[in-house]
Amino acid sequence: MNEFYERVYAIVRKIPRGKVSTYGDIAEMVGSKGSARMVGYAMNHAHGLSPAVPAHRVVNRNGVLTGKHHFGMPTLMQQLLENEGHVILHDQIQDFEKVRWKPRK
Repeated sequence: MNEFYERVYAIVRKIPRGKVSTYGDIAEMVGSKGSARMVGYAMNHAHGLSPAVPAHRVVNRNGVLTGKHHFGMPTLMQQLLENEGHVILHDQIQDFEKVRWKPRK
């Protein structure tokens, strides 16, 4: 596993239950602003890691579940988020700014 991915995973593991963050927020936190796509690649490889990485809590800058097709079942990401209390309409988290978690350096 490369160092960038490990730093991403450490931050994503800190996202509280019931909150979400964005690929861009995570990229900025690891000191690589503009690398949101790389964070997405890291999330694609996070499944099955131990300790677990709650990749379902990372969405795009508009609160859209753009990574849902990487969860095996097309509805799994949404189900995991709904289990944490989120309301999802048309693949988008409702009240996104209220549940957005921005990591601090």
